[in-house]
Amino acid sequence: MAIHPTAVVSSEAQIDPSADIGPFAVIDGPVRIGPRTRVFPNAYLAGWTEIGADCEIHPNAVVGHVPQDFHFGGERSYCRIGDGTIVREGASVHRGTQPESWTIVGPRCFLLASSHVGHNCVLGESVKVYNCAALSGHVEVGDFAIVSGYSLTHQFVRIGAYCMIGGGARLTMDIPPYMSAVGETEVYGYNSIGLRRSGAFSRDEILDVKTAYRTLYRSGLPFRQAVDQLAGLVRTRTGRQILEFVRAESRRGIAGGAGSAAGAAQED
Repeated sequence: MAIHPTAVVSSEAQIDPSADIGPFAVIDGPVRIGPRTRVFPNAYLAGWTEIGADCEIHPNAVVGHVPQDFHFGGERSYCRIGDGTIVREGASVHRGTQPESWTIVGPRCFLLASSHVGHNCVLGESVKVYNCAALSGHVEVGDFAIVSGYSLTHQFVRIGAYCMIGGGARLTMDIPPYMSAVGETEVYGYNSIGLRRSGAFSRDEILDVKTAYRTLYRSGLPFRQAVDQLAGLVRTRTGRQILEFVRAESRRGIAGGAGSAAGAAQED
């Protein structure tokens, strides 16, 4: 185990022998750090936080600190960082705000400099949150989604798998899987480039995404009618995922697009 003599490490911490803790890093409380993880100088890890294997926590990153919630009373809550995740300079991930609740960042995520993951967020696998993007409390982000720099996401918003969120976007409603969103919560297309580049989808699966986009955002139908029509059109897992997402309970409603009725989903 390589722990620099200037690092401050709690006696409660559990650190794998192969982990590396850099100068002036602070490990405050019962933090657990997995194999081959590197904690860079001046990083701060706190509370009931679990850091997986092969992670990187860069200078001035803050992981597992108390949530930014006026109602938080110091209750025990948790934070988990999945294997292979990189947390860059100045990024922050806060632990849950309700007693025994979790903030979870999945495996192989990439949180770029000065990004923020708020309390009780749940990020799937290989999510990328770019510089200065902020996810408010209780946001859910699906696998392989990209949240571009300087974007802001309201509490309880859901962002589906493989979504592409444009730089500076302000999201106040849910973005269905595989869609692209920009500006004031506007879905402007589906993530065709991302789907093709991933190599994970067949031609039929990509066509199903295209069908879902056209039905929900270009048909001109009221949202519920568009969802009912989509139910009869989907043929693959991607189409079914979109259908399940828009039918699921939503705190914020489904985002609209130019010429669509989806934005009225919560009032429909």
